[in-house]
Amino acid sequence: MAIPAIPAYPMPVSSDLPKNKVSWTPDPKRAALLIHDMQNYFLDAFPSNMSPFIELVRNIQRLKKECKEMGIPVIYSAQPGGQTLEQRGLLQDFWGNGIADDPYQKGIIDELAPDSKDIVLTKWRYSAFKKTNLLEILKGHGRDQLIICGVYAHIGCLLTASDAFMQDIQVFFVADAVADFSLEHHKMALNYAASRCAFTTSTQNLIEALKKEHVSYCQNTLPMSLHDVRNQVAELIQESPADLSDHENLINRGLDSIRMMSLVEKWRKAGAEITFAALAARPTLFDWWNLLSSQSEKVLSAQDSQ
Repeated sequence: MAIPAIPAYPMPVSSDLPKNKVSWTPDPKRAALLIHDMQNYFLDAFPSNMSPFIELVRNIQRLKKECKEMGIPVIYSAQPGGQTLEQRGLLQDFWGNGIADDPYQKGIIDELAPDSKDIVLTKWRYSAFKKTNLLEILKGHGRDQLIICGVYAHIGCLLTASDAFMQDIQVFFVADAVADFSLEHHKMALNYAASRCAFTTSTQNLIEALKKEHVSYCQNTLPMSLHDVRNQVAELIQESPADLSDHENLINRGLDSIRMMSLVEKWRKAGAEITFAALAARPTLFDWWNLLSSQSEKVLSAQDSQ
């Protein structure tokens, strides 16, 4: 009952995607990325130098990089090793003992290793919501969209998508960033997701849609949180938001007077009464949010009264 060897098959491309029943748009302010069960135990079943493994890893790497740059939370699911019969439950009847209590088997593949800012869930059943605090994590981050990638498409990925849908979370099922036992299983998962619980898309299309929303937000709105200030500054100096700390001197990070003035102009156009001198005097994300927070409240109140 171990995972069978999986023969190579072509990763679906955009032209293979089924017709979606919904027309949801991914939003960096609403989305979280779930990297599902990308552990050596599951990935060793694929030939690592062929499709779909090559595209699977490459596309998840792209998704993670872009999501982190846009401030989208990255969440991993990983099944524990050495589970008891009680912990396995009915999974034992279908799959046997599962992952051994072995660091390699239960480890996430090196190409996608989580960093210190990622969230790693211990996963117990097909759905990443079952017996975990995934729903609470999403709510705590103000997220009601979930981007799903990983393995296996027709088992854990699809059941997690269905579970999310039933909890009013919009799912984006990334067709070329999931993989399965066969092309037939893979396509079945895509068809079910598109027709019953999710919006199916490609890695490229998802990233383009997220970037479009991200740029629009950064260009046209006043920051409403410290998180928003970080995203807008990171966009301006072409850094990852995750690399900017709250109290560092932004001038030392390359934010020159010209770009600082562009922030002043953008925020003033959005309704804030703020000056270049005020930003230059205390050039940290934390201090700028303190300056902007009262301004944001005034702008919102003015908009509400219109």
